[in-house]
Amino acid sequence: MQTASVTRYVLVAGEASGDILGANLIASLKVLQPDAIFEGIGGPLMAEQGLQSMVPMDRLSVMGLVEVLGRLRELLAIRKNLYQNCIDSPPTAFIGIDSPDFNLPLARKLKQAGIPTVHYVSPSVWAWRQKRIFKIKKSVDLMLALFPFEMPIYHQHDIPVVCVGHTLADEIPLQSDTQSARKSLNLAPTDAPLFAILPGSREGEVSRLMPLFAQTMALIKQQNPQVNFIIPAANSARKRQIKQILDELSLQAEIIDNKSRTVMAASDAILLASGTAALEAMLVKRPMVVSYRVNKLTYWIMSRMIKVPYVSLPNLLSNESLVPELLQDQATPENLAKQLLETWKSFVDDESIQQKYLDLHKMLKKNAGEVGAEAIISMLADKTAGKA
Repeated sequence: MQTASVTRYVLVAGEASGDILGANLIASLKVLQPDAIFEGIGGPLMAEQGLQSMVPMDRLSVMGLVEVLGRLRELLAIRKNLYQNCIDSPPTAFIGIDSPDFNLPLARKLKQAGIPTVHYVSPSVWAWRQKRIFKIKKSVDLMLALFPFEMPIYHQHDIPVVCVGHTLADEIPLQSDTQSARKSLNLAPTDAPLFAILPGSREGEVSRLMPLFAQTMALIKQQNPQVNFIIPAANSARKRQIKQILDELSLQAEIIDNKSRTVMAASDAILLASGTAALEAMLVKRPMVVSYRVNKLTYWIMSRMIKVPYVSLPNLLSNESLVPELLQDQATPENLAKQLLETWKSFVDDESIQQKYLDLHKMLKKNAGEVGAEAIISMLADKTAGKA
C-alpha cells in the first residue's frame, strides 16, 4: 500500500492521439510535482515522460461498434486488472485520456471507491449518444475538454470542466514552412506537387482505407502525372501493410517512418482519415480532403445516432463546411481524386480559408498541458480541503 505522501497518477491512453496528450500532461504535472509517479497504459511518448505502462497501448486501439466485439474479452480483462491495481494501491488520481468506452466505466467504479477521477478529451456527447452525459457525471470529478463548443453541455449538467485547448495547437507554429519540412525528411528538391496520404494508424483503418486511397492515387497520377505521393507509417507493421497495397497497384510513394506532422507540413495537399489528423492538417495550414469508411453495420447505426452535420474537427470548430468530407459510399476513388485536385488548386488563392485556419489555431492555443495539470491539482486540493 502506498504512503499518503506519494503522488501517483494512473493514466490510460488507447491510441496515438491520446499518447500525445498524455505525454504533454505528464510533462506539465512533473514541473508542478517533480516527485510524482506515473503508471497505467500509454504509448512511446508517455513512456519517454516516465510512464510505466502495464499493457502495450495498441491492445486498446480498436474502433467501431462491431469491430470491438472480437476483442471484448481481452479489453474487459485489461480493465479489470487496472481496476484491481487501483483498489489495491489507490492512486492520487485516475486520468482517462479519450477512449471513453474503455475509460469511463473504469472511472465510474474508481470514483465510487473514493478515488479522484479525471477524463481528458470530452466524449462527443454534443454529437451523439447524448444521454452519456449522465454517466459522465457519475464517472468524473473533472472533465478536461479540448474545444470551446464542448463546454455548454457540462455547465448545463453541473459537471466540473476546464477547456484546455489542444496540445497540437501549442506545438505547431502558426506558420508551417514547406521547404524546411521537406529538407528535414531528406526529400529531393522539386517543383512537382507533393500529396500526403494518411490512411490512419490502426491495422483495421489501413486495411479499409489504404486500398481506396491507393486507387485514388492511381487516378490522380493519370490526371496529373507530375504529382508525387508521401505516406507516413505509424510503425513497421503499418509500413509493410501500406507497401504491399501499393505494390499490388504498381504505385510509387515515399513511405516515411512516423513523422506524420512533418509529412503534412511537407505536402501541398492531404488526403486523410477522419480523426485527429484532420485537426493537425488544419494547424499546418494545408488543403485537405477527409474520408472514412467503417463496417456497414457500424455506419448504419452511427448515422442514425449522430446529431451534428460534420465529422471532421475543422468543420465542427468552424461550424461550416470548411474542408470536404467524403464518407462511406461517397468515398470512391473517382470522388476523392476529383475533390483532392480541386481543393489543392483552389486553396492557394482562397485567403479566407487560410485566415479561418489561422483563427482556429489561435483559439486552440492555450498551453493545454499546463492548464490541464493546474486544473487537476486544483481539483485535488479542493477535495482535500473538503475532507479537512
